[in-house]
Amino acid sequence: MSVRRLADDAVQPDGFSFNRANSAAAKTWIKKYPKGREASAVIPLLMIAQEQDGWVTKASIEHIAEMLNMPYIRVLEVATFYTQFMLQPVGTKAHIQVCGTTPCMLRGSEALMQVCKNKINENQFETNSDGTLSWEEVECQGACVNAPMVMIFKDTYEDLTPARLEEIIDAFEAGKGRSIEPGPQNGRHFSAPIGGATTLLEDPNLKRTAATAKPKTAAKTATKAKAPKSKSAGPVRLKKPEGQADDLKLISGVGPKLEKTLNTLGFWHFSQIAAWKKADVAIVDDELSFKGRIERDEWIKQAKSLAKSKK
Repeated sequence: MSVRRLADDAVQPDGFSFNRANSAAAKTWIKKYPKGREASAVIPLLMIAQEQDGWVTKASIEHIAEMLNMPYIRVLEVATFYTQFMLQPVGTKAHIQVCGTTPCMLRGSEALMQVCKNKINENQFETNSDGTLSWEEVECQGACVNAPMVMIFKDTYEDLTPARLEEIIDAFEAGKGRSIEPGPQNGRHFSAPIGGATTLLEDPNLKRTAATAKPKTAAKTATKAKAPKSKSAGPVRLKKPEGQADDLKLISGVGPKLEKTLNTLGFWHFSQIAAWKKADVAIVDDELSFKGRIERDEWIKQAKSLAKSKK
């Protein structure tokens, strides 16, 4: 195991305290554990401190030790053991973790590291001249089938080429990192085959074949024919935009790739998304293959505001 030490005193801040929001989050984590077991919250609190300052400082370790009534050395042991904790300043806009384990190495991770050396700094953990970017090589990040990949903050960017990584780095440097959709960068759907599905192509909703279906009587057939069909209308879709299409990327959480998918599904305008009901959200959730993102990022609220600002 590599030796991990705190940064030099020259770069250490004089003190540390959680801001109001993070202080409330820290207290929530502490309450999750029984009285006398508050030390179990040490990892979540260190992560909150890192997200607030960008790295784990000596002062934050001392503050957390006091909050949890732990000896300083015990919190220091945790911070120096887990490599997820940055023990020295990293890029303020992005710290890029390049996976160098065998699958990624075989798929070109060394070329990705060279991009980081050229665009950021020759050495790991050292920032660029502006202090906005830094990088490091890490071990497996769990997306081997989509190698090579990097992680920035809590998001992974997969199926990378050197050119695509350069674009991502430039976007974060310009403060537009959220416009990049995480996940595969070559158009593949999650970990599905790049050329599309080759198995399980049958429609699971197809009716049973005549050989296995039970015979229907004329009376039942007639009755069924008279039964009214109930089908939810679903969200309003358009084959093409009405006039100028809205820039859906203005909705936080929607990047270029996701905007293209929404257009393909028939959504071109803020007003369409603003009109979605709960049932519509459930339908679009299934079509986009992710659950809860629409509500979590408050797409409808954002779309209403954006649609109103156009008037």
